[in-house]
Order: sequence, then C-alpha cells, then structure tokens
Amino acid sequence: MTKSGITSRKYIVFSLFCLAFSLTGFPAHAVLDRAQKAGFAPHKALYKVSMETRKNGGQVANVAGQMFYEWKTSCDAWISNHRYDVLYEYADAPSMRIKSDFSTYEAFDGESLSFTSQKKRGGNIFEELRGNAKIKNDKSEAVYSMPPDLVFELPKGSLFPMAHTLYVIEKIKQGKKFYKATIFDGSDKDGPVDINTFIGKPFDTAGMSETLEDADKALLETKAWKLRLAFFPVLDSQSTADYEMDLVFHENGVISDMTIEYEDFSIRQKLVAIEPMEDACEDNKEGKD
Repeated sequence: MTKSGITSRKYIVFSLFCLAFSLTGFPAHAVLDRAQKAGFAPHKALYKVSMETRKNGGQVANVAGQMFYEWKTSCDAWISNHRYDVLYEYADAPSMRIKSDFSTYEAFDGESLSFTSQKKRGGNIFEELRGNAKIKNDKSEAVYSMPPDLVFELPKGSLFPMAHTLYVIEKIKQGKKFYKATIFDGSDKDGPVDINTFIGKPFDTAGMSETLEDADKALLETKAWKLRLAFFPVLDSQSTADYEMDLVFHENGVISDMTIEYEDFSIRQKLVAIEPMEDACEDNKEGKD
C-alpha cells in the first residue's frame, strides 16, 4: 500500500515479454504471484477527487479532478499505474492544474522495484523521477537515475508497496488490529516512510456496484474492511504523522473509497468506475502461439 493520495507519493514503462517457466512446467507467475494466490484481482479503476473538509484560513480553497489507476501482473512482477488530473484552487493565488503519471514494477519476490514519475503544471514538466530499489540482506537501497546521485539506504525489514499490501491482508485475516512497516515506493524524493495501519470493522459492500454506472459486481461486492493509515517520514523523525488516510479495502485488493487528511484540509477519492483486467503474461503467451 502506498501513500497514494494527492501528495507526491503515488503508485513505468516496462516490457511485458514473458518466457519464464518453472520446473513443474507451469508459468513462473503461477507459482510466484502471491497476490493473485491471495485472491487479489487485476483491475483498472477511475476515482473522482474532491475536497472533503477545509479549515478556516487554509490556503487551499478547493480540489477537484480525477485519478485513473490500474494494477496488473506481468510474468514476474506486479505493475501499477496512476494518472492524476487535479485542479487546485487557492484563497490568495491563481488556480493550478497538476497532471501526474506514476508507475511501479515490483518483482514477485519482493526484492526489487523500478519506478518512474512525471508531474506537469500548466502543461510544463516540473518534476521527473526514475530509479530502481533493491532489498537484500546485506544492503538495501534505492538509487535514482533521475535526479542523478540521489540514493537512500533502506532500513532493515523495508517493504515495497505490493508486499506491504499482502502483509496487511494477512494481518486482517489473522484478526490483528494493528500493523507497522517501513515502505519505499519511489513516488517522491523523500525516501522511505513508516506506515501505521489500524484495522477497523468489516464494511458492508452489499449493493455497492448498483450505485455506480460502470462497475463489476464481482470486484466490489466482496469482503471489505475500514482501515486507517498514518504516514511518518523515516529520515525526519517526528511524533505526529505527515498525514493520515481512511479507506475501504477489499480482500481482492480493490480500494473503493479513500479520504486523505492533511493539516489544513482533506480530500476524498471516490470510486466511480471499475473493471477487471486480463493476465498480461497469459496475453503474451497467446501472442507467441
């Protein structure tokens, strides 16, 4: 799970070429894809982004836009893509439209992550990020190729986004109420973060798909829980969270609702459309036949 709100953190252009097979004769991902074995469903979704609350005197007057998200698998990795198009309105400054693209390619073994990000303001690029991260017993680090010379050592036990999500669903099924982990996702230049996850009560999803114009019932009307996440920067220790979020998390990996709380305002990402995606590795195999 990532800090995937209007902050700079958000779930890459990669090849989906697949030839790998395990010794049993099955595709490698059939054995190594822990996410789909856990019941997670590849999907793409569209969310409406809007301001939820605003404190008096806050500089941000309104936030409105949309976020497109997709999660799928290749033959050896999980791929996520996020695209934001959001208009910020300010109390004492001109409004600003921010468009961003952020993608990750996370290996099934949880040991490597590739990431890329581009942000535009008024149609002009103002930030680009690219890099790779490795988690090893002897040395774990994230190395950026853009900007050059930016490197973070990752604390022992660090996780990448999908691995973290898998641990969260594991804790839910074990009946746990709290889980803490250090995460790196490459969505900004601030390095790893500590995430405290508080697991709440089950959420009733009956009839949820009927409230949306374009939704797959099988994806939405599954078991779900309310979660609260608090984010703390690892490199700048502090007693209060940078921000917190509430979300409805489904056992198949779908997030149907999310509210992100900042110091002066909060925003909501509400699901408006969702549909399943095919297995990219199976698609490539068929193309080779």
